Amino acid sequence: MRIAVTGSTGLIGSALVRSLRADGHEVVRFVRRDPARADEARWDPERGHVDPAGLAGCGAVVHLAGAGIGDHRWTAAYKRKIRDSRVLGTAALANALAGLDEPPAVLVSGSAVGYYGDTGDRPVDEDSPAGHGFLPSVCVEWEAAAAPARQAGIRTAFARTGLVVAKEGGAWGRMFPLFRAGVGGRLGDGRQYWPYISLHDEVAALRHIIDTPELSGPVNLTAPEPLTNRQVTAAMSRVLHRPAVLPVPAAALRVVLGEFSQDVLGGQRAIPTRLLRSGFTFRDPDIEQAIRAALH
Repeated sequence: MRIAVTGSTGLIGSALVRSLRADGHEVVRFVRRDPARADEARWDPERGHVDPAGLAGCGAVVHLAGAGIGDHRWTAAYKRKIRDSRVLGTAALANALAGLDEPPAVLVSGSAVGYYGDTGDRPVDEDSPAGHGFLPSVCVEWEAAAAPARQAGIRTAFARTGLVVAKEGGAWGRMFPLFRAGVGGRLGDGRQYWPYISLHDEVAALRHIIDTPELSGPVNLTAPEPLTNRQVTAAMSRVLHRPAVLPVPAAALRVVLGEFSQDVLGGQRAIPTRLLRSGFTFRDPDIEQAIRAALH
């Protein structure tokens, strides 16, 4: 199958491209610069331009592009970048797909469990409402921007991803060096839920959505049993054989991270109901399995 991917240089996108190509699929990577290789196509999400030649003949499109949530302090300008990179990019791609004479069968568009806001101890799944705050509002707009593709008859699924366990990037990419140095610890009181998923299972779940016609709308990409930050910290300590006795006070996180600290200190007890009902099998359902998979 010919499959187009945006965000192909990111943690998840690069792993997805490797997996697809290993199984013989043709992958077209959308890039913001002039294409330098035959497998690249140009797009300019802020200006609404997508090269239709890159989409021609695709059976599926996976849209993963977006500015990093935790890469910078949340100034007004960076919050606008977080929002625009997702909403404008999704709108540009959805409009381009809707305009094709032969559109793909499926669009898998990135989203996040941040949609639910801070849920405390309350379990949430895909039928739960959106939360309140900056990230939930971004997720709502992000998913709504794909409407042109859905209205054109393209099966559209929203991959609401949790925290991906990988040493190459994301939250865990920052945690591994700290724990190896013996200075890892819980964040705040550690009671907030962390809906994690291994990188292997994230990629497998994205491919499962592509291959499963009954999956559309929101799909939580998280391990079956979300754990608290305190439990995750304890698991990191066990696997890495390092102490985890230096908690990061909530007040310190607020000073360093600003508004983003609200999301670090909050969490989602998100359950992947639709993924499980569709027959998906997790390779790394346990946090220690996910951590070991990331290390090896």
